[in-house]
Amino acid sequence: MRIVALEEHFSFPALQSRIDPALVIKRGYPPPHLPSVRPDVDAKLEDFGEGRLNSLDANGISLQVLGPSGPGADLLPPSEGPAFARELNDALAAQIAKQPKRYAGYAHLPLTAPDAAADELERCVTKLGFHGCMVNGSTDDVFLDDPRFEPVLARAEALDVPIYVHPGIPQKAVRDAYYGGLPGPIPTIFARAGYGWHAETAVHILRMALSGTLDKHPKLKLIIGHQGEGLPAMMERFQESYAGVVPKFLQRAPAQAIFDQVHITCAGFYSLPSFKMLIEVFGVDKIMFSVDYPFSSNEPARKFLDALPISAEDKAKIAHGNAEKLLKVRPEQK
Repeated sequence: MRIVALEEHFSFPALQSRIDPALVIKRGYPPPHLPSVRPDVDAKLEDFGEGRLNSLDANGISLQVLGPSGPGADLLPPSEGPAFARELNDALAAQIAKQPKRYAGYAHLPLTAPDAAADELERCVTKLGFHGCMVNGSTDDVFLDDPRFEPVLARAEALDVPIYVHPGIPQKAVRDAYYGGLPGPIPTIFARAGYGWHAETAVHILRMALSGTLDKHPKLKLIIGHQGEGLPAMMERFQESYAGVVPKFLQRAPAQAIFDQVHITCAGFYSLPSFKMLIEVFGVDKIMFSVDYPFSSNEPARKFLDALPISAEDKAKIAHGNAEKLLKVRPEQK
C-alpha cells in the first residue's frame, strides 16, 4: 500500500538565518542567538538525504509533501519577502529533483506582498510542479479572510490547488492574555502544541467561513491537520449557533462551508477515539494520513494507520488515494 504524508517539514537554516532577528523575536520564535532546545529536530529538518529517506523506508512511507518550518517570508516587508520566497522555493525544488519519487512540495509565499504571493504560487505550481501552498498561521496579525489576501485565494482557486493552513504562533496580544502568567515554560507550551496552535487554526478556518470568504471562493480547497484542530467536536454546535445569521450574511451555514471545502490530516494526532469522531463527522473521503515529521515521528504514525479499524478500501483512501486526488500527485511519484 502506498502511503503519502502531506504535513511534513524542512528548513534551510542558512537562508532563514538572514531574516532580521528582531522580526523573528517579535513573531514569537526563540531568539536566534540562543542554543536550540531541539537540536535533534533541527538536524532532521535540514536533512533531505539518508536520515530522512531511511526513516521513510523503515515505515513504508512512499512520498512526503514538504512545507517549510518558520520563520519565513511572511515576516519580511513587501520589498524583501518575494525574493526570499523565490529563493526558498527554488532550493526546495532542487532537493525534490534529487528524489522526485519521494518528495513533493508546497509553495512558500511572501504573504506581506499578496500580489507577488499569488504570482509566486502560480510559478511554483506551473513551473516547479508544486502541489499548493502552506500558510503558517496569521500574517501581520490577520488571517486569510482579510481582503488583502484575495489575490492569493483567487489564484489558488483558479489553479485548483489547496492551501494547507498550518498552525502558527499566536499573536503577542493573544499569547499574553490567554497563555501568559503561568510558571516556567508552560506559557510557551500552552500557546503552541499544548493548545494554542490548534485553537488558532480552528479560529482561522472559522473566520474564513463566517466572513463569507469561502462563499466567495466556493472552489477553494483548504487542508488542516491534527485531526481537524478540534473542529469535528464543534460542528453540530456551529449549526445551532449560527443558524440565525446565515440568511442575512452568508450563502451557506458555516459548518456546511467547512464540510464542503476543508480536508483534514491526522498529522501529529494518533488518538483512536478522536479519529472515530473525525470519520463520523467528516467522512472518509476528507481524511488523509500525515506525520508532521520531524516534530512527530514516522513510527507511531504508521502504527496508528495500521491499527485503524476500517476497511481496506477506506484505509487506502486515507493512506494515499485522497491525497493523490486532492494534490494531483504525478504518476511517477506514486
